[in-house]
Amino acid sequence: MASMGLNIEEQKAVERFRTEVVDPSQTKLVILDFWAEWCGPCKALAPMLEKVAAEYADKGVVLAKLNVDEEQFIASQFQVKSIPTVYAMFQGQPVADLTSARSESQLKQALDQLLSQLPVAGGDANANGQQGPSAEEIEQFVKMGEDALAEGDAQRASGIFAQVTEFAPDHGPAHAGLVRALVQLGQVDEAKQVMSAIEANPKLAEDPAIAAARSALELAGTQVDDSELANLKAAAEADGADMDAKLAYAEAAFAARERDVAADTLLSMVQDDREWNEGAARAKLLQIFEAVGLEDEWVVATRRRLSKILFG
Repeated sequence: MASMGLNIEEQKAVERFRTEVVDPSQTKLVILDFWAEWCGPCKALAPMLEKVAAEYADKGVVLAKLNVDEEQFIASQFQVKSIPTVYAMFQGQPVADLTSARSESQLKQALDQLLSQLPVAGGDANANGQQGPSAEEIEQFVKMGEDALAEGDAQRASGIFAQVTEFAPDHGPAHAGLVRALVQLGQVDEAKQVMSAIEANPKLAEDPAIAAARSALELAGTQVDDSELANLKAAAEADGADMDAKLAYAEAAFAARERDVAADTLLSMVQDDREWNEGAARAKLLQIFEAVGLEDEWVVATRRRLSKILFG
């Protein structure tokens, strides 16, 4: 895509597209997904594209997503009239329109046909000489998993992270993401099994990302049944000065996936007495932030509320 005669913003858009799509497509088959935040069908299609791309990563397939609202110039160059629109790109050129492939079997059939016809570099051709996706591709999938968690789609996130752990058994952030996703799904026993495998691997266990997974599991350990949660709530509300009761209720509420209730309770405790029990309420909030993910929008908003209380 030539850049002569373009304004600065258009040149930047072309450079981003070259880096994210054209360059990888020189040796890989890139699935290019045109989408937008407001597009329901796009969001419905995304998990299938991500799943198939992950399964075909060792065959040289990667997924690139292009937001048409943010990259209007690039979308116009492809004459995108509706979304979702999905192309297969190889060596900088579209080689197939995959938009009609709306099921896993249809997409896999189309990819198999393309891979049989094109000199795509599979796992054996990675720069590190190892089978499987490159480090850059793995990071791309991990980001997809984190995005899915941030959007509240723990089911999709767990699937993405599970795929990555198969490709990269020593990748700490992927294992941590899998534990956190399983906890959010309420599958605590499965999360404990994953954590046991992590702890048995010294390299994984020492990865800084695992701290968030440990926090998520620790917080999940305070889960109680509905009647006990109601009792804890009653105790917390009965005496506004009983900080221990409030803390117990906040912990149980978060374990029950009522994170707004937990945050509201802890923030009120910080506001009432930030120094209570050596700042226990604030420490619990920070542990929750770590377990959920520091980039999560809910965490960002709640941290802002905490900062307002602490610093005015």
